[in-house]
Amino acid sequence: MKTLPLLFAALMNLWQISTGSLQLPATGGGGDRPASAAAPAQAPAGLDDYLRTKMQNRRIPGMQVAVIRDGRIVFSRSYGKANLQDDVAVTPDTVFSINSATKTFTGVAILQLAQAGKLSLDDPVSRHLADLPREWQAITVRQLLNHTSGLPDILVPPRAQGTGSLVGEGGEESAWETVRTLPMAFPTGSAYRYNQTNYVLLGRIIDSLGGVPFTRFIAERQFAPAGMRHAGFGDSRDVTPRRAQPYRYPGGATSPAAGALQHAFDEFPAMLRTGAGINASAEDVAHWLIALQDGRLLDREHLRELWAPGRFNDGRLTSWASGWPLIDREDHPAVAGIGGRRSAFFVYPRDGLSVVVLTNLAGANPEEFIDEIAGFYLPDFSVANGGGLPRNVKALRRDLIARGWDQGVSIVAGLKRQDPDFELREDDLNAWGYRLVTDGQRREGIEVLKLNTVLYPKSGNTFDSLAEAYAITGDREAAIRNYRLSLERDPANRNAVEQLRALGAPPPAGTRATH
Repeated sequence: MKTLPLLFAALMNLWQISTGSLQLPATGGGGDRPASAAAPAQAPAGLDDYLRTKMQNRRIPGMQVAVIRDGRIVFSRSYGKANLQDDVAVTPDTVFSINSATKTFTGVAILQLAQAGKLSLDDPVSRHLADLPREWQAITVRQLLNHTSGLPDILVPPRAQGTGSLVGEGGEESAWETVRTLPMAFPTGSAYRYNQTNYVLLGRIIDSLGGVPFTRFIAERQFAPAGMRHAGFGDSRDVTPRRAQPYRYPGGATSPAAGALQHAFDEFPAMLRTGAGINASAEDVAHWLIALQDGRLLDREHLRELWAPGRFNDGRLTSWASGWPLIDREDHPAVAGIGGRRSAFFVYPRDGLSVVVLTNLAGANPEEFIDEIAGFYLPDFSVANGGGLPRNVKALRRDLIARGWDQGVSIVAGLKRQDPDFELREDDLNAWGYRLVTDGQRREGIEVLKLNTVLYPKSGNTFDSLAEAYAITGDREAAIRNYRLSLERDPANRNAVEQLRALGAPPPAGTRATH
């Protein structure tokens, strides 16, 4: 079970090429050219090779990358295939689905309405929308944006991959009527839960206060002034010029054992397109990020508010700002757009740097390696120095490299003796170890995941992730053993039950997640 503790701290990669069966071309058909006359022809040493290797390791069919430094596009490249069956190369004009990264555009639209004096983020939604259930009426616009509303979700998540299905009996009207009858997930402001109902309501607010449908509002107020020539809304049912075909591997894995590549299909009903639905090129997104930061879309005060965290009822800061996940850390903090496990962009406000990576593979998870790309422009952030790992994980990594990857327990004990407050978060180790495995550093990744089971022996998730790593490496017996250990700690772990069945092993008696 892969957790993304901030989704997303990017991890080291020694760039070893895995033995994937799909040989991916690095470019083709004129796809490898700078974004604009302002972009220099010379890329940072090693960056192009790094990106080709990353594609190979993750078996990504097609990808675009753009880097912005101090308001200029300084790197833009297109790699691989937009459409494998018809041998269509990715070019700078290819558009990719950015999926849930669309929420960042919705956040900007709401702040544009705030800048125009039409709302405040602390307004109750009932001030702008009528006929809401009583429990919904005091929820603020800000709580919708940062997913602390507690609303029931209008979308049933998919069991594996896909875009899920609307609640109710089918159709948007039924879904809207159904979700209004469902109980609250938790008291408003007390917790975080990612939720599409939040963005349905935000879309209705934009429709009302913007005077036009939200798709038109965003096109006129963001796409046009930013110079996003190819951006638009749509999904797999729409005929979208130059749209890259989305792909997936069974179960979402990208290892050679994952099976044959398949088509992926996106369905975003109209009411959900404030949450997912934009198609754009990396250059489009880069131009939008430049416009956002140079004052064309928001003034400085409202840009600060856009990227500011909210607060829970008890005063803790939220992990989301207004439509933007926050990468909150000591060094090089960032705000992000992340969508569909295939597209992502990070903005590093203190460093004058932004990185955009769009792919057509659900499961590519570019949010996991954007920090490594940033390291080519920020030397202390390079892969060699641990990239975006938290400081304590960097200290562990340094000693593992020096003393051996199987020495984790003694290394942690020594670090704790030096600093009694030294702590390694379960999610940080889990994400790092799993990503090492998926990037071809399997022995190192498994040792990190084994260490996590020692440090957090009561966690079902640590054993689940270790089991999944063993399954990727082909060690069936170790995978079965650790899935069963996970279920002993978490009998409701449906993923472990399904994986055991796939491995031909019955789940332990007494397991609750059997159906």
